[in-house]
Amino acid sequence: MEAKFQIFIILLAVLAGVALAARRFNIAPAILLMLAGVGLAFVPGMPQVELPPELVLLMVLPPLIYSASVAMSWREFRKNLRPIVLLAVGAVIFTAAMVAAATHYMIGLPWTIAFLLGAIVAPPDVVAPLAIARRLNMPRRLLVILEGEGLANDATALILYRFALAAIMVGHFSLPLAAGEFLLIVASEIAFGIGVGWLSLRFRKWSGDPQVELTLSLITPYVSYWLPEHVGGSGVIATVACGLYVSWNGPLLISSATRLQGIFFWDLVIYLIEGVLFLLTGFQMRALYEKSKAFPLDDILIATAVVLVIVVIARFAWLYPATYLPRMLSKSLRQRDPSPPWQWPFVLAFTGVRGAVSLAAALALPFTLPDGEAFPYRDLILFVAFGVIFVTLIGIGLTLPPVVRWLGVAQAGRNEHVAEHEAEIAARRQALDAALKSLEAMTAGQEVSGEVMRLLRARHEIRVNQLPDSLDPAHHDVSAAGTALTRDLIAAERKFIHNLLRDGQITDETRRRIERDLDLEEASLANREYRGGPL
Repeated sequence: MEAKFQIFIILLAVLAGVALAARRFNIAPAILLMLAGVGLAFVPGMPQVELPPELVLLMVLPPLIYSASVAMSWREFRKNLRPIVLLAVGAVIFTAAMVAAATHYMIGLPWTIAFLLGAIVAPPDVVAPLAIARRLNMPRRLLVILEGEGLANDATALILYRFALAAIMVGHFSLPLAAGEFLLIVASEIAFGIGVGWLSLRFRKWSGDPQVELTLSLITPYVSYWLPEHVGGSGVIATVACGLYVSWNGPLLISSATRLQGIFFWDLVIYLIEGVLFLLTGFQMRALYEKSKAFPLDDILIATAVVLVIVVIARFAWLYPATYLPRMLSKSLRQRDPSPPWQWPFVLAFTGVRGAVSLAAALALPFTLPDGEAFPYRDLILFVAFGVIFVTLIGIGLTLPPVVRWLGVAQAGRNEHVAEHEAEIAARRQALDAALKSLEAMTAGQEVSGEVMRLLRARHEIRVNQLPDSLDPAHHDVSAAGTALTRDLIAAERKFIHNLLRDGQITDETRRRIERDLDLEEASLANREYRGGPL
């Protein structure tokens, strides 16, 4: 037990160090974390750390999916539902079928084993592509599609995985029955997820305590995931539905105190989960290396290369027809949603990074069949899954930034960010104007002192004056200078308060209350700060 705790502390220390290195060298942390995990696995004296599949599928996946679903806009998800479904369902099934055909005819795998391997490597990861793409100023619609695909494609892949595994274990498979079961799982999980989200928000509102609310928010993804998974579903669709419901309905039901604490709480939880997950994925290299000694190396390399080429080609082969063919066939769709430039589907196709869910599904394969025989090709599936994850994460992760720059997609993202920021400023002004009109209505017929009205109007004027008048480079420089000086003023005030505490003129409780106001003001500065750089 002590040794496991020491390994956990080492992982946290490596996680912090790698995060600093990633920021220093401007590399996606997921890449360095996986490489660090591989390096640590071969350190002399380092005990072997295995990644239990139930840890990923039952403990890690629910909060990751739920957090991403809550962060996603239901309006944007619904607006882009067609491309999301085409990728999360269509591309996964197409890729699994392509991998199955290639490995059956080129390597000689049985059809059932080939489809099982295809289901394992078909879904792109939900974490790594977005972590890389968000750093590249890509257009928001591309990020929404990638995020929506990452949320839902695991459900498709895991359902295919269960069907293929059942066919191997019992020896037969019915396509009509599987299709009907797939639709039933989707419909029932959506209804269940919405129900869990509704109950969660009501319980959180009744509790009225931020600590209790945060505890309930942490329980919510597990409730929405575990029950459908236990009865034979995937759990992913229910968790996504729950998160989207909370995202759309939560703002009016969750208190401000809970929202402020929840942002930092969930940021830390997801940061630790993602970091440790990539480290542990890299750690699996040692166990696979030991197993590979008893396995023909040529078979491993050939199978990995074939599957890797197929998953890359299949994504391109699916995305371009899925992007342009519906618009060619539907005039109304063409008018409502004009065809994007060819660079956009190219970027989407290029971000097919595989992740820990594929490895967990491979690790979860049983060791034996019901008759006691060894599960066929189990080790080969493990080697191929890890190889595809490793090459796509490192290869695509390092080459995606120059590809995005070469295609000019980042400039479109920057222009979009400017327009979004202008809309934000206009919305803030309109909200302040609406609040001022509400003040007039609220105080009509009431005896409110002039001093109170002056204070309220002064607060309103201060907030109006904080909004920039324009987004030109000169104003950006002025705004940045004012923000820096404001931070210096807050630091000077904080230092003076500390001196008062040290001299015994105020109590610790007083200092904490003042510091909280200063912290909130500094956080407000960061929230208002325009991070797009000079235009």
